[in-house]
Amino acid sequence: MSVESNRLGQETSPYLLQHQHNPVHWQAWSAATLALAQQLGKPILLSSGYAACHWCHVMAHESFEDAEVAALMNEHFVNVKVDREERPDVDYLYQQALMMMGQRGGWPLTMFLTPDGQPFWGGTYFPPFAQGGRPGFAEVLKTIAELWRTRADAIEHNVATLGAALAGLSQTASGEAVSPEHIETICDELEQRLDRVDGGFGAAPKFPQTTSLDFLWRAWKRTGRDSLRRGVVLTLDHISQGGVYDHLGGGFARYSTDNRWLVPHFEKMLYDNAQLIELLTEVWQDERRELYRLRVTETIQWMTREMRVDGGGFASSLDADSDGEEGKFYAWSEAEIREALGARAPFFEPAYGVSREGNFEHGRSILNRLGSIELLDEDAEAALARDRTALFALRERRVRPGCDDKVLADWNGLTIAAIAKAACVFERPDWLDLAIGAFDFVNGAMTTDDGRLLHSWRGGRARHVAVLDDYTAMCRAALALHEATGAPSYLACARRWVEHVEHHYRDQNDGYFYTADDAEALVARVKIADDSSVPSGNGVMLQVLAQLYYLTGESVYRDRAEAIAKDFAGTIRQRVLGFSSLLNGMEMLRETVQIVVIGEADAADTAALKRVIYGVSRPGRVLSVIAPGAALPRAHPAFGKTLLGERTTAYVCRGAVCSLPIVEPDALAAALRET
Repeated sequence: MSVESNRLGQETSPYLLQHQHNPVHWQAWSAATLALAQQLGKPILLSSGYAACHWCHVMAHESFEDAEVAALMNEHFVNVKVDREERPDVDYLYQQALMMMGQRGGWPLTMFLTPDGQPFWGGTYFPPFAQGGRPGFAEVLKTIAELWRTRADAIEHNVATLGAALAGLSQTASGEAVSPEHIETICDELEQRLDRVDGGFGAAPKFPQTTSLDFLWRAWKRTGRDSLRRGVVLTLDHISQGGVYDHLGGGFARYSTDNRWLVPHFEKMLYDNAQLIELLTEVWQDERRELYRLRVTETIQWMTREMRVDGGGFASSLDADSDGEEGKFYAWSEAEIREALGARAPFFEPAYGVSREGNFEHGRSILNRLGSIELLDEDAEAALARDRTALFALRERRVRPGCDDKVLADWNGLTIAAIAKAACVFERPDWLDLAIGAFDFVNGAMTTDDGRLLHSWRGGRARHVAVLDDYTAMCRAALALHEATGAPSYLACARRWVEHVEHHYRDQNDGYFYTADDAEALVARVKIADDSSVPSGNGVMLQVLAQLYYLTGESVYRDRAEAIAKDFAGTIRQRVLGFSSLLNGMEMLRETVQIVVIGEADAADTAALKRVIYGVSRPGRVLSVIAPGAALPRAHPAFGKTLLGERTTAYVCRGAVCSLPIVEPDALAAALRET
């Protein structure tokens, strides 16, 4: 007995729809699919990937489109396709299982499960035939099928071992709060991993690791250790001028395949770009590097042009491949550049690393400015901008990479917060409108009648119970918009979502589970403390609760934040690195700079003081802008403070101590630098 058809045509995920015509009888992940596997008594072959994944496309073409391989899969397995972005709960669980087997995780993920979803063996990409030490996929299928038929004891042993390990993913090591001294020790260890030549951490492949860079930047602001500042700036310079940045269209690729940030893995992910926008904005506040302002501007332009869906939300990603080839859309031959630019080509080519032999496949070049990191003079840069405009127009005629246009609540939350902050810093009300539009989309089209978030939306259908990251990222987005607009509705929304998290995600032993208590049950329910390519939900939740405590003065938020810090303190001491978001939250909760501006919202002197605040990097600071006569929470150190005369007045507070009233912008700038 077997499954008789491929049922992915009923799905909304672009990744699943890419596989709807495979001869494999793919099913989507669901309780019904597991029930079917149990009825048939067949193991599950789970394949997890995402629409922009190059190696997912390769394995699909080599194996899943092959009739003989598909026949093997259909005969011996119930075959399940998972979009790791649409079902991050499923993907995370089985990625962890793979790593527990001593293998490196990644996509495509290929896992073999018992009919009730227990993992017993797996890998990532398998070639069609044995090569490079990897067995061929058909060989793997036959071997697993034979094991299932004849070696139940071996499978049961693996299931028991992995099951016990997976159950441990809900366990944390609690302890006393991590001390400031220990945080500095962790900072030292992370700094030692910086590449002092090309920036970033370690060797290729290099990912931005934005949460770690943010942690080092905050440490520089806290300690004044200039080596930390230099490490962050060096990294942002090379990422911004490397081939991982799209110099024609804007936006950053997911990672670099080399140490120099020259050759990217060409897919563009919304979450990477959101985090880089926010960090570049934060560092620009101090460094005033025109390069960072340009990259923020161009990346938001790319998001606006290519990533917005009808209604205002942001799409997930652009593919690495186009016309069946990775990077084809982005690379240029010397002949193409010369034909396009004519007499300008001899100036453009050395500036962007274009040569006859190329720096990429087939003699093509990936445009980059790594040959000279610093920008040229104004006239030269203006001429290069005109050249880029001409090349961009030509590139638009090429076959475009596919767009995964599903909207994810967590990635949109990251994007909304980043754009809202950039809008304030660079005084771009049009950007603020973008952020508000995306927020309204998630808060409308992706919200149930009882106010709960859903994780994914596409084609008019919102689906899947939200994971913790959806709530924490959207809470943070709401607080960013509350600060940017002064509208109390955003603060109320954050508070409401926090209560949903408390009710449906809280572990009775403190901290928060990744999935809701009424979500589809998986073989284990996990708590995630460490950052991945995105900040951990528990880390962001700690920051959100700390900010709510400072804004409202309500001790319940402080107590919940302290409970998270305690729950994961022992885990941080055991494993040291990978917890930047949690550590940033702990520092924010311990002591943060609180700035109060008392004045009419539309007054010129209010705008002047806010301009100063947005011109200084104070990561983690909490800003309250209140009307004259409005009351701050009683617990706020500036409670009872008033205007100085009739002028808008600012107070800069640290701990329980506030500055004298400040009305002059220069005096406010000095006070912020002192803290």
